[in-house]
Parts: sequence; C-alpha cells; structure tokens
Amino acid sequence: MGMLYECHAHIALDGADFRRALARHASAPDETWVRARLEEYRAAGVGYVRDGGDNLGVSLLAARLAPEYGITYRSPAFAIHKKGRYGSFLGRAWSDMGEYRTLVAEVRRLGGDFIKLMLSGIMDFSEYGKMSCEPLETEEIRELIGIAHGEGFAVMAHCNGADTVKAAVAAGVDSIEHGYYLDEQAISDLAASDTVWVPTFAPVANLVGSGKFPDAVLKKIVEQHALDVKRAEYIGGLLAPGSDGGAFAVPHGQGIRDEYDYMKTAVSQQALEEGAMLLETVFQRK
Repeated sequence: MGMLYECHAHIALDGADFRRALARHASAPDETWVRARLEEYRAAGVGYVRDGGDNLGVSLLAARLAPEYGITYRSPAFAIHKKGRYGSFLGRAWSDMGEYRTLVAEVRRLGGDFIKLMLSGIMDFSEYGKMSCEPLETEEIRELIGIAHGEGFAVMAHCNGADTVKAAVAAGVDSIEHGYYLDEQAISDLAASDTVWVPTFAPVANLVGSGKFPDAVLKKIVEQHALDVKRAEYIGGLLAPGSDGGAFAVPHGQGIRDEYDYMKTAVSQQALEEGAMLLETVFQRK
C-alpha cells in the first residue's frame, strides 16, 4: 500500500471521550497533542489529511505544523451548523443567512481552506433508520452551498439520509461525508455528479463488539452502507477514504487503516486513489 489519504478526521478529538478531548484545548490548542497525532499519521503512512474542523483552532494549528511531518493538511477552521441542530461541539452556528455569511468570512480570515457544513444529524445507533435530528430544508441547503461557492470555497458536507444527499448533490456540493441511509436515486445522483462521497465506515464498524450499542443494529447499518458504496462505484461514482479519525473508537492513524480495510471489499484501490486525489485538488484555499 502506498501513501494513504485520510479525507475526514478531527485532530482535536481523541477517539474515546470528546468532552475530555475538547477540554484539553480549552485554553489554547495543545501543540504537544497535535504533534503526537501528526506523528501517528506519518507512522501510518498518511501523506494527506482533510480535517472536519473544530471550534478551538486545533485543526488550524495542525495545518501549520503538518509540513514538518511531510503531510498536506487541509482545515475548514470550524464546522458550520444551524442553531439548535447537530454540530455545536465542532463549530459555530447560524440562525439566518446574514450570520452564515459572517461565518464564511471568518473562515477566510482565519485561513481555512474550505467550508464544512452540517446538513443533517447522525444515526441513532440503537434503532436502524432513525436519525438524531431533522435535516436542513432543501432551499437552505441550496443557499448555503451557493454562498460558499460564490466566495470561492469548496464545500464538505456532513450529510445522512437520501433526501438530504440528493438536495446537496443538486446544489453542487463538493463532497458528501458519511452518506448513510441512501436510496437508489441518491446513489444515482451521486454517481452522475462531480461530488466525491467519503463513506466513513470506521465510526460505525469499529463500534461492533464494544457493547455501547446493539451489534445487530450496527451490523445492519454497515452491511447496507457497503451495498450502497459498491453500487455507487459500479455506476461510476467518485469515492474517497476517510475514517472520521478522532471519533469514538477511531484512533488517529490506525483509523484510516481500518477504513481502507472496510472499503476494499466495496471499492477498488484505484477508485479510492482517484477520488482522494480529486479531493486534494478541490479542497485547497484559492
């Protein structure tokens, strides 16, 4: 295996307890911590990392330090979510489009490379098909992505659920993160677009056997996801590897190796490299 791409990580998190992890950086980003994680990525053979953001400046520090480790590191500075919806622990909130435009301008001021949007919640790992909260409306999704593109930014979208994915793809989103619970039309729309899908198997698959959630539910989620990913590649979809490194049970460095193992049964190595290289080109500050 050559150079690995980690196309979805959160270097601020520690793979075990997100509250404890974020508290570590509460006063200022912990440089010792960041350097240790970068060394883990280097040791794992990772040469490219695309972070999903945090609201404490940790990923921005990682981006500045990463060249010392031979790593290309891209950060959105922080994730952007709608007030009252999922994503507050990763970023900053908007309640109207004026506030959102201000946040986009702040990403540019801080030196962020792209915009990270939270368009949906996460899966309820105790009940198949259930989500943690309602997704954004189609028109909101279209406007959010349009504004970011108008400011010259690529858009990385946390997005689960068929209708939400279809709305994001129709709006021209540059990457879909996670993308669980799709239907045939959503998969077809993805495959017909220039959107890269980063399926992130590890944060679900690595929970199996942990006792944290019912294994039967976790396995069903992963099995259906694998079928969707395999279908997407078969009809020409763009896919890239990203482990959600730092999420619970997804250690930095090892997590992306797990992700490559999960994806190899559904996606060819060549397809993964092509998708990752496209993300590397698109997700850099212009």
